[in-house]
Amino acid sequence: MYLCPIMKNTRFATIIHILTLLAKFPDQWLSSEWIAESININPVIVRKELSVLHKLGWVVSKKGKEGGTMLYVSSCEISMADIFNAVKNSNVLGKKNACTDTKCQVGKEINKALENLFEETDEIVINALQKKSLKAFVDQFD
Repeated sequence: MYLCPIMKNTRFATIIHILTLLAKFPDQWLSSEWIAESININPVIVRKELSVLHKLGWVVSKKGKEGGTMLYVSSCEISMADIFNAVKNSNVLGKKNACTDTKCQVGKEINKALENLFEETDEIVINALQKKSLKAFVDQFD
């Protein structure tokens, strides 16, 4: 069975999980090992995603035995669209076929039509996610 590439990408879910944990425990330094245990993934993956969050200025870290990571900005300030854009590596609907038959009536034009469809779909998703804050998401776990 063929799976769409976007269905296999868990970065969005992983970063939301990380940010949710950080927002739920705002006064605690959370280690990448502890976060990884909650997600049931390798701590290396958590550290990779934390580096993305550092570059965005959303988290701060402290090294050492008592170290870890904390949320640096309010969860009210981060929208789901912000998170989506931080990890987006393709269109919501996936990618175009790179090698269509340019002699075919459909093949020579389909990528232009798909590009429009992909852009429209991404815009719909981003607009919907823009209305949802990380805080609203985190509040589900009280």
